[in-house]
Amino acid sequence: MAEDETGEVPKLPPDARLESLDERLDRLQQAEAKRTAKRKPDVQYQAGQLVLSQLVGCPLGGGIVGWLLDRWFGTRPWLMLVMLFLGFAVGIWNVIRISNSAQAKARGEHDQGS
Repeated sequence: MAEDETGEVPKLPPDARLESLDERLDRLQQAEAKRTAKRKPDVQYQAGQLVLSQLVGCPLGGGIVGWLLDRWFGTRPWLMLVMLFLGFAVGIWNVIRISNSAQAKARGEHDQGS
């Protein structure tokens, strides 16, 4: 038999079962695409993770650097304490900077949405 461009035999009537199967397949493919679609990351969650990492990492890093400098210079525990408090100060400063930028982004999105 001769086939047309779509690969179907043109003289046969369309089968209702095949149409139903095509419709169900389309619905399932759309549902699967919706289920596996990448979600946009939550900006608030990302800012919270960044704040937490700054509050933990800066003092920890300062304490480790201070401890190493204390061992090197023999000034135990003074450089460790100074660097630890400097780490706390830097961490708090970064938290303030992060919260200000998050507020500015929220205001910008709010203004664009209105």
